[in-house]
Amino acid sequence: MSDQCEGKDSWPELLGVEGTVAKATIERENSLVEAVIVLEGSFVTADFRCDRVRVWVNTAGIVTRVPVIG
Repeated sequence: MSDQCEGKDSWPELLGVEGTVAKATIERENSLVEAVIVLEGSFVTADFRCDRVRVWVNTAGIVTRVPVIG
């Protein structure tokens, strides 16, 4: 992943954090990406994009997966 995309590409420290806080942190730390909050269980496309980070959250809005570029 990091070979293809510029900037920070993974945020393991955001696991368990509120989704909106994670989104703001990701976009602040890598201005080349847009963080998108996605509810666990939602269907998403399988395409890889260097400008997107999915922030998977549970019904309480808490990050449930390590956010990564893709």
